[in-house]
Amino acid sequence: MKNLKKKFRFRIHLKSKHLLVIMTFFCVSAIIATLASGVSSTPVKEIAGMIVVPFEKSIAAIGSWLTDMNQTFREKEELIAQNKELQSAVDSLTEQNNILIQDQAELARLEELYELNEEYSDYPKVAARIIAKDPGNWYDTFMINRGSNDGIRVNNNVIAGKGLVGIVTEVGSTWATVRSIIDDSSNVSAMTVSTDDTCVIEGDLELIDEGKLRFSQLYDREDKVSVGERIVTSNISEKYVEGLFIGYVSAIELDTNNLTKTGTIVTPVDFQHLKDVFVITVNKEDAIQGGAES
Repeated sequence: MKNLKKKFRFRIHLKSKHLLVIMTFFCVSAIIATLASGVSSTPVKEIAGMIVVPFEKSIAAIGSWLTDMNQTFREKEELIAQNKELQSAVDSLTEQNNILIQDQAELARLEELYELNEEYSDYPKVAARIIAKDPGNWYDTFMINRGSNDGIRVNNNVIAGKGLVGIVTEVGSTWATVRSIIDDSSNVSAMTVSTDDTCVIEGDLELIDEGKLRFSQLYDREDKVSVGERIVTSNISEKYVEGLFIGYVSAIELDTNNLTKTGTIVTPVDFQHLKDVFVITVNKEDAIQGGAES
């Protein structure tokens, strides 16, 4: 009984290094015994094959997967770099395209001004650019970058696009204020080109939404004026020089007095996108005085 207790105590207190030595000795003994007995190693190989081969295949598969992942990352980095280059090229082309569009728009305005200058070559003019305007969508009152230093005076007529824009109402040394013919307070003495019948063009900021102006007091007793008639500034106007194009008649009707007619005209000027204008530096008063002196 005492011997059993001693053995039990010995097993309990066996250290791990002693156990490792014992196991090693056992394995070596087993190998020697196997070789000495001439037992075939085929089962051992089979066991090794069952364990090692799948392990090797797994290692190979993991290595291949890692290689593929590395290649994928490289390709992704290359694609990102190419995408950055392409985006940079697109940004550059977009900027160049915007510049070309602006240049084309500027060229179109300059060609329009040139044609306008040729059309009214009898009048001395100064080109000006709009630098400020009253709040709102329309250029009913605005400021230009030319003034008395450039020969501009109050009551100078202003043209743009293909027709009359307005009149100078205030002048500084380097600036001037223009009231356009679409302003509610504007009245322009006009006439028809084919019959020389007179009428009055009235500003209407609500009607200009349709690109139109209103006319009234048209004397057309013989009913010769019809839609499409050209309207220009009249020879009897006090502030506007004669013959400046205002627009085409778009609608006409007889007034209740059966004597005069009213209607609308379509203006050729884009009063929502004005940028450059011409200021005619001779006034109607100058023409009147010149005619009186001659």
